[in-house]
Amino acid sequence: MKPSNELVALFRLIDDPDEDVYNVVSGRIIDYGKKIIPNLENLWENSISLEVQTRIEHLIHRLHYSDLVQDFKDWNNSDDQNLIAGAILAARFQYHDIKPSAIFIQIEKLRKNIWLELNNYLTPLEQANVLTSIIFKYYQLKGGEVKYSRLGEFCINKVVETKNGNAITNAIIYQSVCELLNVNARLINIPNQMLIAYYHSDFETDLTMIKPQDQINFYVDAINGNAFSQNEVDSYLKREGLPNSSAFYKPMTHGNIIHLLLKEMAKCYFAPHHQYKRDELNEIGDMING
Repeated sequence: MKPSNELVALFRLIDDPDEDVYNVVSGRIIDYGKKIIPNLENLWENSISLEVQTRIEHLIHRLHYSDLVQDFKDWNNSDDQNLIAGAILAARFQYHDIKPSAIFIQIEKLRKNIWLELNNYLTPLEQANVLTSIIFKYYQLKGGEVKYSRLGEFCINKVVETKNGNAITNAIIYQSVCELLNVNARLINIPNQMLIAYYHSDFETDLTMIKPQDQINFYVDAINGNAFSQNEVDSYLKREGLPNSSAFYKPMTHGNIIHLLLKEMAKCYFAPHHQYKRDELNEIGDMING
């Protein structure tokens, strides 16, 4: 935008050593909204002061954050909480210039390739084998346990680009494809695991059931597509000293999943000077409806 006299004056005061003055100046700059970002970027490029550049970076971050919070509010209040769209919003915290269309194109390619191999006569296990073959072998999506030193593995744009995700982002891709194909498989909340439960074809995922595990055929590990039986899940819970709670087997909502993604992603900002980013992600996570 064309800088006004007021904006020129505000920019000159960005380096004011008086914190009270700077707080007033920064607040007024933030009031301009996202349209001011190109001006701030230009100012950053032409500044020789590290302190000024740092302040400009914080101002740009605050502007992006304010915009992101509003978009998350809209997503949270939407009747259609698209799971991939929610993951894109989370990734935008770190990568402001994400192009959602490129990500949706890749998900659609996955859907189409899997759809060509599916038919109405396949058993749920045969369906799972098709998904595993396409997603993890043909598409070559790789995954591992959550590691907070690998921020990119929490960001759907980088996962699609590099084919390297983690248990959470792989689960988001897997479930999203299942939803597009009307495969009755959903992520469940087994502690310290990201398992996709393949429910019976007549199971309504929004019904409250006393024992939803009785409506599950088997489980798939979202990291690599390996299948597990109920006995294996029972053994895991027993080994970990965990109760075999029916709550573990209820499908997670899209809000649950994005809430988890944000909370886990926040832990990537473990450096003291990134405390504010960790706090911001946790604040957004607390805002998301489960």
